[in-house]
Amino acid sequence: MRKNFFRKKAFLLLFVQMFKLSAFLFLLLLALTFNKATAQITDSVKVDTIKTDTVKIDTNLLNRYRIEPGRNILPVRLQPFNSRPAYIPVPGLDYKVSYWRNNVIFGLNLNQSAFSNNWSAGGISSIAIGSNFDYKTEYNKEGKDFTSELILLYGKVKNRGQVERKTNDRIFWDNKVSIAFAKHWNFYGSVSFESQFDEGFTYASDVTVAPTLISRFMAPGYLTESIGFEYKPVTYFSARFGTGTARQTFVLSNTVYPNATTDVYGVRYGQKVLNQIAFQVVSNIDRDIAKNINLKARYLIFFPYDTPFKMTHRIDATLTAKINRLINVTLNGTLLYDPNTSRTIQAYQSLALGIIYKFPSFR
Repeated sequence: MRKNFFRKKAFLLLFVQMFKLSAFLFLLLLALTFNKATAQITDSVKVDTIKTDTVKIDTNLLNRYRIEPGRNILPVRLQPFNSRPAYIPVPGLDYKVSYWRNNVIFGLNLNQSAFSNNWSAGGISSIAIGSNFDYKTEYNKEGKDFTSELILLYGKVKNRGQVERKTNDRIFWDNKVSIAFAKHWNFYGSVSFESQFDEGFTYASDVTVAPTLISRFMAPGYLTESIGFEYKPVTYFSARFGTGTARQTFVLSNTVYPNATTDVYGVRYGQKVLNQIAFQVVSNIDRDIAKNINLKARYLIFFPYDTPFKMTHRIDATLTAKINRLINVTLNGTLLYDPNTSRTIQAYQSLALGIIYKFPSFR
């Protein structure tokens, strides 16, 4: 048994050695065959090379073994290429240029105080209300300008134990047409109207004495027509020089005359109108002098040709400080010297905290 085992083992080792030798001989034969085929290809082909910095490329081999793209099985019919412009309709843009600028400002001020009857410090219950309306429209195109401004002011105060009294009352409407003839200079014509809404009284210190009526609507009323030249160097400032100005002063009620021998507003008793020809200067400024602070002022000089020493001066100024979108503080003031109404300077001033709303611009 043992002898047969060693025979089988020797036979197995011999078989493994013969398999390894056969595999080695097969690989050696395959390598010799490959080298011979490569040498034959090299001998039969003339090699063209492209010499680069580090690599030589056989361009003949690239051309020989390049792959041609497959042809399209379906037939392709070529047609001549024709180009022509195509018109695409574009809808019209409905844009309109507006030469109008409009501003509307409305304000309302309210002041109220109340005291009990036994208030030790004393005081009078009161309520006051004031309102203003400012409308301005302007048309400007190619040196032609039209401006219209309407200012309405009215206010009243009521103190306990006293009759109600006016705190403000004015109607002012100004219209101007101008044509530019030089840089910053225009030829203009204007018409303005001024009066008041309600009756005005003077009050005696004695509450038992009845107030005296001194003014009412169209007593007085002023209508002014003017032509001349306007200087406007910037948008916020202008000055008019009315070389030909006519003003009519109306007193259409005899109830404002204290007697039949006294002139009122320069108009004699029994007459309704006073006509004057004069030279007039009107300057306007409307500018933001600081953030949220606007100054608007108007200065008028009226110089009558027949009575040059009876000049009229009037300054109207409004300072508005904007707190937020609705709440504003407004300071108004007027200085007036009119020899037809008083020999001394007249003054008016008011300070108010209230609501002022500026409407959006519209056409």
